[in-house]
Amino acid sequence: MRRRPVNRASVGQVRLIGGRWRGRRLEVIEAPGLRPSPDRLRETLFNWLAPRLPGANCLDLFAGTGALGFEAASRGAASVTLVERHPVAADALRASVGMLDAGDTVSVVQGDAGDALDGISGGAGSGARLDARDWDIVFIDPPFERGGQAQVLARLLEGGLAPDARVHVESAVGDESVLPDGFEVLRDKRFGQARARLLTPLPGPLPGPGS
Repeated sequence: MRRRPVNRASVGQVRLIGGRWRGRRLEVIEAPGLRPSPDRLRETLFNWLAPRLPGANCLDLFAGTGALGFEAASRGAASVTLVERHPVAADALRASVGMLDAGDTVSVVQGDAGDALDGISGGAGSGARLDARDWDIVFIDPPFERGGQAQVLARLLEGGLAPDARVHVESAVGDESVLPDGFEVLRDKRFGQARARLLTPLPGPLPGPGS
C-alpha cells in the first residue's frame, strides 16, 4: 500500500480524542507559535462543554492545527469555523477538512482574528459574515507570546455575543492579563504551563464609556 506523502513542513501530529473521529490524527506543521492544546486539557474542556456541543455553532479564532475545532465537530457541533492567519497552517487545515470529509461541517477562513470579528467572508465563497451573535461556543487560544486574549474578548462583547454563549480562553500560567468586564468565569484550571478558563457573558447591558 502506498504511503501518503508527508508535508515537508510537518513536525508531528495531534490526535483527536473523542467522537466520530476519535483516534484520527491531524498534521502539526512548523509555524511560529503553533502549540496544540494538550490531550488532558482538551478532554477536560470538552467534558465542560459536553451538554452544549450537540448542534452548536463554534468559532475557533486562532485555529492552528484545528485540534479544538475538529474535536468540537467530532463531538457533535453543527458547524465549526476555523480562523487562521498563517497561510501554510490554513492550507493544512483545509487538507484536514478533506482528510476527514468534514466539508459539510467545518470551514476555514484564512485571516486575522481581529479582521474576522470585523466581519470577513467565511467558507469557500459563501459570503457568510462572522457575527458574534451567531456563535454558541468560541475558542480563543492564540500563541502565548502573541497574547491579546483580553482584546478579543472585548471585541466579542462589542459584537453582541449571545448571552448564553461559552468562551474558552487559553493562556500561559503567570499571564496576569485582566479579563474585560462583562464575563463570568465558570471554570478555571491549570494544565502544566497552560491555563484554561471557560467564560460566559454576564447578563445586562455593557458599561458605557467612562462609566
